[in-house]
Amino acid sequence: MAGVLGVIFTCILVKSILQASTAVDHVPVLIWSSQSSLWEGQPFEYEGHIILEQELHNLLQPLFNQSSRNIVLFLQDKLSMDDFTYYRRDHANEKPFHSLQISIETSASSLVLPAVTTQGSSHLSEYLQKQTEWNIFTADHFPIEDLDIDPTKPNLFLINLPVLSSTSDVSRAHVLANNDLIMGKFTTNLKNRGIPFTAIYTAFSPSKGFKSTDMTSHTGRQLLAVDIPAPAQYSPLTVTNGTYTCIIMFATKVALTFKNTLHVDLTNETFVSYTVNSTSSECSDTNTLVSLKYSNPAEGINTLELRFLMTNKFYKGSARKWFTFDSLEIIQDHLHTARFNASISAPAEYSYHCQLVGTNMNYASRFIPANKEAQAWEIHISDFQIQGFNIKNNMFSYASDCASFFTPGIWMGLMSTFLMLSILYYGLLMIMQLTTNDRFDDPKGAAIFVPQTN
Repeated sequence: MAGVLGVIFTCILVKSILQASTAVDHVPVLIWSSQSSLWEGQPFEYEGHIILEQELHNLLQPLFNQSSRNIVLFLQDKLSMDDFTYYRRDHANEKPFHSLQISIETSASSLVLPAVTTQGSSHLSEYLQKQTEWNIFTADHFPIEDLDIDPTKPNLFLINLPVLSSTSDVSRAHVLANNDLIMGKFTTNLKNRGIPFTAIYTAFSPSKGFKSTDMTSHTGRQLLAVDIPAPAQYSPLTVTNGTYTCIIMFATKVALTFKNTLHVDLTNETFVSYTVNSTSSECSDTNTLVSLKYSNPAEGINTLELRFLMTNKFYKGSARKWFTFDSLEIIQDHLHTARFNASISAPAEYSYHCQLVGTNMNYASRFIPANKEAQAWEIHISDFQIQGFNIKNNMFSYASDCASFFTPGIWMGLMSTFLMLSILYYGLLMIMQLTTNDRFDDPKGAAIFVPQTN
């Protein structure tokens, strides 16, 4: 019996060791590109999920469908997600991942995969080389100014970064900062030469776990603090009537989907490069029209115009002026007009803000299709804020938010409380109805006679 138990215990121990070894057998893969809309429509819930080799290949497919295919693969010997958290700040006067963070935040498209199997990352170079007839450049061809790059042909740059040979924190920070500088210089040179590209940063194997001395000195219970990446900083779009600003609009993302296949991301053109044409916008004390015109926003669309219509009226019921966002129009190639109705309003002195606005029925503010052409479009606007009246100092006024006070969670709490109070009230009433006997048997006297009748 003891021998059987020993065998079972050994099997369990071996299985645990194998699971523990495979649990860390993955590395992060970071991808950023100068071309937008590469992964539109893709689910970005990769936290806690290990990407297999075939899944990685499927995610890389949009890279091979670009008009200009220039891929830069930065390969390191060891890398883990812990490296980004441990070296996220200045470490021994070094700044690891500083250029990488800026590149990802300012890129038109990016994809961060926290956990990819080492089989997928180690064979990534071979997989990319098999996809097409590349002009392959290796790290031996530094500096990039000396490279004879033909932008009309697909180019593949294979950069093997210096290895992390030392186990010292200072030495590792220095190597990581140097690798970050190499990646930053290389991609910056590509931008300066006007060459669109997609960069991939990964490693052959995961780095070993380590602890910081200043973290291990703390004792007792502590909360794990996670630094949330700051969103890309955009500036609001302003429209003037010649003398002062009459319209301010802001969003962190403006995306459209046509017939569930064509994805159009208008964020960069609207709030970063300002290539959008807003000269047709009109504003007055009673009516405001925000006209945003885009040239060649996506394949198959030559021109696209978004028209936001708002009105400002005095309402006797509230004895004040309110502005209403009446409708949104999408005009494609000056031929097809998709019209959406909106039920958005705010006091005339305020701006309007909503976290999610679009055609999705789960959004707090919705655009409802008003004609047949609108059925083909889907709209997604994140962190939307707009003001078309009473603008002062070129700034948004106090925002009237779309979030209602009584959320589903509050209603559930109120209903649960009401139910518990009702049960308590009913129980108290039952207790109050209890009475004691007013007649008792006297063992020394005559028995109590209770007449019984049929």
